Amino acid sequence: MLVLIAAYLGGVLTILSPCILPVLPFVFARADRPFRSHGLPMLAGMALAFAAVATLAAVGGGWVVALNEWGRYAAIALLALFGLTLLLPALADRLSRPLVALGLRLADAPTGGSAFTPLLLGVGTGLLWAPCAGPILGLILTGAALNGASAGTSLLLLAYAAGACTSLAAALLFGHRMFARMKVSLRTGEWLRRAAGAAVLAGVGAIALGLDTGLLSQLSGGGTNALEQALLDRLGPPKPAVPQSARQDRGGLMLTSAEAPAPAFTPRPLRDQGPFPALAGATEWINSPPLTPEALRGKVVLVDFWTYSCINCLRTLPYLRAWAEKYRDAGLVVVGVHTPEFAFEKRPANVRRAVKDLGIGFPVAVDSNYAIWRAFGNQAWPAFYFVDAQGRIRHQLFGEGQYAKSEQVIQQLLAEAGQPHVVAGLVAPQGLGTQAAPGTEPVRSGETYIGQERAEGFASPGGLVAGRTHAYQAPAALRINQWALAGDWAVDAERAVLARPGGRIAYRFQARDLHLVLGPAADGKPVRFRVRIDGQPPLADHGFDTDAQGLGTVDAQRLYQLVRQQQGARERLFEIEFLDPGAQAYVFTFG
Repeated sequence: MLVLIAAYLGGVLTILSPCILPVLPFVFARADRPFRSHGLPMLAGMALAFAAVATLAAVGGGWVVALNEWGRYAAIALLALFGLTLLLPALADRLSRPLVALGLRLADAPTGGSAFTPLLLGVGTGLLWAPCAGPILGLILTGAALNGASAGTSLLLLAYAAGACTSLAAALLFGHRMFARMKVSLRTGEWLRRAAGAAVLAGVGAIALGLDTGLLSQLSGGGTNALEQALLDRLGPPKPAVPQSARQDRGGLMLTSAEAPAPAFTPRPLRDQGPFPALAGATEWINSPPLTPEALRGKVVLVDFWTYSCINCLRTLPYLRAWAEKYRDAGLVVVGVHTPEFAFEKRPANVRRAVKDLGIGFPVAVDSNYAIWRAFGNQAWPAFYFVDAQGRIRHQLFGEGQYAKSEQVIQQLLAEAGQPHVVAGLVAPQGLGTQAAPGTEPVRSGETYIGQERAEGFASPGGLVAGRTHAYQAPAALRINQWALAGDWAVDAERAVLARPGGRIAYRFQARDLHLVLGPAADGKPVRFRVRIDGQPPLADHGFDTDAQGLGTVDAQRLYQLVRQQQGARERLFEIEFLDPGAQAYVFTFG
């Protein structure tokens, strides 16, 4: 109940937030009409459309985003037509005749208007409003993504929309009284009608050109956000504790840890941490038919949560492959659970390609809906869960590293299971490229997201402009851990997309390795690029995915190793120039 109240209050506060600005002209354009027959149906349509679209976004993922984009275009066209009818009474009369006739037939009444038109306009306004709302909405959608969408999710979204429409209704009633006083003459009423039409058309034009998102990005962060954030701090879920053996990067939940020399191993009791959760809910299984805890009873199981663009996950793969091979005959089963971070990692074809390219032979559950993640209560990538032959979790490890301890736990659980011939010793695989072990020198640069939602350290003049293509310029100089765009880029929540050839990204970093998650053009066409370090070709410091001259090609959505310094983790200026349009850039990682 408390969460419902918080969602409703968050919606009420929306009237004071910049995110409501794009829809205000459409609401107040009907302030001169009776509230019960025009304002109320429009607000109802707005709330229902918003709740429906947001619920579908929580459930459906990427295809709903694309569907809503078409709905947004349709809404823009609908509201543009509405603005023209306000400006041109003759056009309004002509367009309203079919609706009036239909309304009269349905109502079987000789006079009066139909609520269908304001309801339809409300639906259109809701479609425009759905992509823009405050952090309370983000909390609701995040909870749906991690805990599963449900009727409760829809109820929370409806409460949020109802709160927003409550404050809009109050403003609309006030506007109606103001209009009633001002309409003392037909001339004044006509002037108000045309002014409202001009405001609607101006709003439609701003939304269509993306000007609303640019303005809102500059206005956001004000007092309303502080009030909403206070609600989030009180009502949001607690942040997970980070194990002392791991480091939590500020940008996300990808954990790393240093590999310490393994002490002499003395078997010790491993406490029972609960039953092996179900593996149900995977959208697909790779390298295996679907597995269940019951079918794996009698085996020692290592469950690995990973995602294929995570550098920390990739560096664990040489050990996972080695353990799966070494202890297969002794009864070990390694099960990878691929739970995505980015939208492109939800596509089964991308996961299948990654599993093949990375040389993974053990079973992989494609957990694109976070079903297995939720069943384990997992919080990070990578994460290891060690399950004994009786189907009980006996040990957990978050982050890369501590491989010796992990292998000793495997040996202990196999011995408990009665395996007489467990091979002694520890594996020492040597990973190549992105799977190579991190450097030993301290790294001063951390995971850095390029998408507007989690971007930090951005230094191009004017800041990030989300939601539309913008011409960026690189600053004269960058400080350590600052980055910049140059050229024509469109930045959304999780990525930047290059509109024209010649766009660049620069980053001043200090680490041995620099990686960048990239994707080709939307139609799959490869994108050529050129890397420079301190303005020169990388030569011996080139990464696995470039040559000595810094040349390479983006041919898939994955992590690319662009720099591997031969003389350790020195501070350098990295620049990448894309020679073709359409490049997609997501996140920097280092090692």
